[in-house]
Parts: sequence; structure tokens; C-alpha cells
Amino acid sequence: VVDTSGTTDSEGKLTEAGAHNPVEDVVFLENELKMWMLRIVGKDWEKTARKMEMAGEDPASLVSDRLSGLGVTKGQAENGIKKAGLKGKPSGWTREDLLKLVEIIRREAKPLLLAANKIDLPTSIGNVGRLKQTGELTIPVSAEAELALRRGAEKRLIEYKPGDPDFQVPDAGAVSSEQKAALEMIREKVLKPVGSTGVQACVNSAFLDLLNMIVVYPVENSEKFSDHAGNVLPDAYLVPNGTTLKELALKIHTEIGEQILYGINARNGMRLSDNYVLKAQDVVSIVSAAKRA
Repeated sequence: VVDTSGTTDSEGKLTEAGAHNPVEDVVFLENELKMWMLRIVGKDWEKTARKMEMAGEDPASLVSDRLSGLGVTKGQAENGIKKAGLKGKPSGWTREDLLKLVEIIRREAKPLLLAANKIDLPTSIGNVGRLKQTGELTIPVSAEAELALRRGAEKRLIEYKPGDPDFQVPDAGAVSSEQKAALEMIREKVLKPVGSTGVQACVNSAFLDLLNMIVVYPVENSEKFSDHAGNVLPDAYLVPNGTTLKELALKIHTEIGEQILYGINARNGMRLSDNYVLKAQDVVSIVSAAKRA
């Protein structure tokens, strides 16, 4: 979350509006992450790499093993080594080589999403463009507006769901003049120019864009799109793009996945094999020797 208005400095202290460049915060964070990963990978690198070379092991395995605590895979390490153009004996790789490597791996394994907060303030507009130039996915946000709208919805003063482009006031008489003015300000300064408060957009983009995940809906009754109790679309699963039907079944329950027979596409009634690759918004029923899910 970045204070796009520039009203807080690098130490988090209040300053004059627009006095601080938020890009500096992003650069600082990226550098801290990069140096942290370098310390993990580079510890006794030359000595460890020589042992690896003598054993005939793959350098990508060494890198991924050292970064396993961060969830870095061997494939990501291999891709990083290739993109960094690192060749020859790993024991000869310099600190600069390793720095370039971890930067590439960080961008793939740990991508950043910048929530450009306080978009309702005038000094934020130009800074959003600067933040986008960093190459990181940047979404304009007004957390304060989202909080106000959620509180209004909880008190039933307005009709609003996270991510909505606007709100409705069902009973104007129940809203005070001060509340009406605040709501109108949110509409004019945030919802109209941006399209939403941006909070839900951040959540959606983090999963669907950065992490490349999809949403699928397992049901028991493929004709009614429901579970055994009649609840329509009772569950939504976030899974990595490329997940198979069997992998989804294993997430639901180990026995269901291990004894899966086939699946049914609830939208068209077609039978699906266990290695069917799920698509976004799929509604599927899983038929298993253990149970039907």
C-alpha cells in the first residue's frame, strides 16, 4: 500500500502534500527484497557451488533449495538463470551475477501489486502515472472511501457491495445532510473518475492476474448447480491456471480425488476425464467411487 498523495515521507512522517515521491518507497522495498534474497542465495556461494559442481548437481536445484522457504520452484530458478544469461561454472558467478539472478526470480516468484492509496487527493493523480512506470501492477485506491461505504452498507443507509462502481440510497430521509455530502464527495472524487474504490480490484488482480489463478465451482447436483442441501453454487475454489479436475478433487477431499471416476460439466452436461484442465468459471460435479462432490 503506497501513499500516492506524497503526504508521508520515507519514514512514515506527515509532510506537505505532494512533497514526497512515492516511487522512492517502491524502489526501497524492491531493493530490500532483492538484498534479502541475495543474502539467502549468496551465503558461502563459492564454496557450496564447488561442492555442487564436484557432485554433478544442477545449479537451479541449489538456488531453489536455498529459496524454498520463499516458495521458489526449481522451474523459476532455471528460468532466472536463463534470463540472467549465467553460464559457465556457478562457482565463478559474481555477486553482481547473483544480484541479477535474484531480481529476476523475485519478479516472477514474488510479483508486487501497488495499491496507490489516497487517490481522492489532488496530488495523487500525477503520482499514479509515476508508479505505473515502475513496471509493477498499479491500482488506484481509496481505502477511506471503501471503509465509509462499507460502514454505510452495514447500517443499511446505502446499498453497496465491494467492487461496485456506485451505491444507491434506498431511503434519502434516513441519511443526514453531512452523510449525503460525504457520500457525494466519494462518488465525485473516487467512484466516477476511477470506477470503484479499488480495494476489491486489488484483491481480484492479485489472485487472477499476478498469481494467475482461476475460480471454479464444484457442485453435487449438476442439474441444479447445488449441493445436497439445495444451496446454489455453495463453494468457489481459487486454483492455479492449469489445474486438472483430479487436482481439484484432491483439494476437496483426498479420498474423492484418489478414487475419482469422471466429472460432469454442469453447464452442458458433458462428461469430463480426470485430467481435464479446468477453465475459469467452470461449474463441475465430480463423480468418485468414494463420493460424489
